[in-house]
Amino acid sequence: MKDINILAIETSCDETSIAIIKNGNEVVAISILTQMDTHAKFGGVVPEIASRMHTENITMVLEDVMNKADMKISDIDAIAVTYKPGLMGSLLVGIEFAKTLAYVYNKPLIKVNHLIGHIYANAINNKLEFPLLALVVSGGHTELVIMKDDYQFELLGSTLDDAIGEAFDKVARILNIPYPGGPGIEKLALQGKCTYELPKPVMDNSYNFSYSGLKSYIINLVHNETQRGNIIRQADLACSFQTVAVDELARKLELAIKNTGIKNVIIAGGVSANKYLRNEITKVIERNSAKVSIPEFKYCTDNAAMIGAAAYPLYLKKEFADYSLNAESQANIV
Repeated sequence: MKDINILAIETSCDETSIAIIKNGNEVVAISILTQMDTHAKFGGVVPEIASRMHTENITMVLEDVMNKADMKISDIDAIAVTYKPGLMGSLLVGIEFAKTLAYVYNKPLIKVNHLIGHIYANAINNKLEFPLLALVVSGGHTELVIMKDDYQFELLGSTLDDAIGEAFDKVARILNIPYPGGPGIEKLALQGKCTYELPKPVMDNSYNFSYSGLKSYIINLVHNETQRGNIIRQADLACSFQTVAVDELARKLELAIKNTGIKNVIIAGGVSANKYLRNEITKVIERNSAKVSIPEFKYCTDNAAMIGAAAYPLYLKKEFADYSLNAESQANIV
């Protein structure tokens, strides 16, 4: 069978990334240009700046990845691109670039849901074993999903308000931790102890998540303690928050494993890079004699390799997009 090389483009937020993926699981070459330092000055991503920087950088990123792969566009079998969810301006830069390449070089165009991309990051140098449970943990989403086969999703539960990544970022802001907040919280938590008693979110037997109450409690706690002239033990508060937030993920995942009997688990999304989360999930897996797949750290955050991996099953099904493809800012997995 002929090898299938897909050129994938990811511009949903503040990373300009292009990759070439062979047969859905092998990274031939990847290039990622981050805007993190630029947005750190503003304490978060500024959409207008992000889209302008994508426009300025995307041809350079393409040239870099083609040089790394020692390939030409004519060697590519299809062009894949993230079309949802994300920042509209950023998505449109990638989509228009992908459509142009597909038209000029007469290649099929494949549209990919960014969240599904995070799931298929687990297919890189690996083989997904179905059925499986996928726990998606990112800045905008916290979802627990059953996958019975490629692109067959059944939603078990999702966030009722703030996603876990969003909560990490907001708590980081309260503690004056520079952007990006998630890694800052994780680093600070290592220096602290769980001395703050915080409310546990959604302590029920559903598969839904909620982090708004936990975030609001910490905002009020910091405000009240500051007003009283008391010192906030930042490392302890970071440790207490991370423990409560992650433990609820682990509890709901364990509930799903026991109730469904599914023993194959994958973790996906930017928060999956958190080492405490990885350790706690590993404990759940070991207790339940299950198996877990978590992407390499470099494929946890936004990257084009995961988009190419997610595009491969669509290529095999010949599910191609036309040139009316547009961006969508909001989306779930199902």
